[in-house]
Amino acid sequence: MNIRAYQDGDAEAVWNILEPVIRAGETYTLDRDLSREQALGYWLAHEVWVADLDGVVAATYYLKRNQAGGGSHVCNCGYMTSAAFQGRGLAREMCLHSMQMAREYGFRAMQFNFVVTSNQAAIHLWLKLGFREVGRLPGAFLHPSQGFQDALVLWRDL
Repeated sequence: MNIRAYQDGDAEAVWNILEPVIRAGETYTLDRDLSREQALGYWLAHEVWVADLDGVVAATYYLKRNQAGGGSHVCNCGYMTSAAFQGRGLAREMCLHSMQMAREYGFRAMQFNFVVTSNQAAIHLWLKLGFREVGRLPGAFLHPSQGFQDALVLWRDL
């Protein structure tokens, strides 16, 4: 696996990763009917990386400041993996890569603002990688099949 910076030619591959996740509406607080242009506009508004596995873009993440001004030393990331490549450790590798990049950019911490509690695989991974729960938003996410779910705020010093 190779994690590299997003290139213009990656747009279709990234869209193919984003679309099913957005349409499912189970993990991100994005409108499920976002157009390709809107979704790519949202994702690509940040610094974006892709995980290339055997010549195929299999996963992607973005890295950004979580807040401006006095909060600009904390970063935030979003990660998505193609369903065809799940279970191969890509999310773990992207998170490790993002933490390294964040350190290089001078960030002091990483915060995940809204991790839906039904996304147990992600929560398990983030906790294993040293994140800790610093907040819980009761019933903050309406899951399309499981109803109202809590959302966690996770934090890790870098």
